[in-house]
Amino acid sequence: MTAVGGTATTAAPAGPVPRPVAAGPAPLGTPEQRYRMLRLIRGFEEQALTLVKSGVITGGIHPYIGQEAVAVGVCAALGPGDRLTSTHRGHGHVLARGVDPRRLLAELAGRVDGLNRGRGGSMHAADLSLGILGANGIVGAGAPIAVGAAWAARQAGDDRVAVSFFGDGALNQGVLLESFNLAAMWRLPVVFVCENNGYATTLPAATAVAGSAVGRAAAFGIPAVTVDGMDTEAVRAAAEEAVARARSGGGPGFLECRTYRFEGHHTMERRMKLRYRTPEEVADWRARDPLPRAAAAIGEVRAAELDASVAAELAAAEQFALASELPDLEGALDYLYADGRRPRAGATG
Repeated sequence: MTAVGGTATTAAPAGPVPRPVAAGPAPLGTPEQRYRMLRLIRGFEEQALTLVKSGVITGGIHPYIGQEAVAVGVCAALGPGDRLTSTHRGHGHVLARGVDPRRLLAELAGRVDGLNRGRGGSMHAADLSLGILGANGIVGAGAPIAVGAAWAARQAGDDRVAVSFFGDGALNQGVLLESFNLAAMWRLPVVFVCENNGYATTLPAATAVAGSAVGRAAAFGIPAVTVDGMDTEAVRAAAEEAVARARSGGGPGFLECRTYRFEGHHTMERRMKLRYRTPEEVADWRARDPLPRAAAAIGEVRAAELDASVAAELAAAEQFALASELPDLEGALDYLYADGRRPRAGATG
């Protein structure tokens, strides 16, 4: 028995916790593959909203509907060994990277077969086998983790790149500016991706963020561009340039993706009936929905075939999640340590 921070731990007989290994990053190399992923993310989020309403998913979620082009475009630019950090609105990021929707939906429902055995829920999904270093409920807190991953890659002598997703609300977080500074000073292979959907919860970015998003990064000498975040191909092209530069030793990059969430900040918003966006504003952005644009590029018939394929996959995901068991109370302290130790409550010294 070993005391750690005043709490005794005992070695679990099972030894180190086995980590499921994903098949690999999602294939996003063709317009068809990218369209299918857009549709998968949209359908997954719509399905999750239904399960929140029915009580299968408790606590609510932060829907990614409308912003799918950012996740798909950026992840299409990544290599198999690259890493990313996500946010409280992160289902799209992890799906675009290759997480099995069955395991992600089970995770949202708190089931033992979930991506993180039901312990992470909606805001803390992680899969190290895919380089997903975790979503984060703290605004902006993924940025220093991504910078650390970039530093680790530099130290290891490999060419892996790290990407950090965050929203416009994170631009006022000091840790983000600290991350910019360190990445710029050490020319680290990290790409910062700001998903500017115009609102930090219900606060318009125009009333809360002085200057511009790209100006924040440019002040540190980081190449920064603004891109149409409703256009998957535009995001992909900008991300490919930033990732290639970072991978070749050119240092960090910054993408501001102008996008829009079609749903509220959180599912609770529906109950609260908040009114901080005009119907005209929402309609204007919905007219720029990234899915119809991507569907037009591959043709109506092929898009319909892929839609049917996604519908079948999501139906199977829901069946899988609902069939999975909820964790039992006795296992509440399992998986806290990678080597299998379990803290024993109340024991000290």
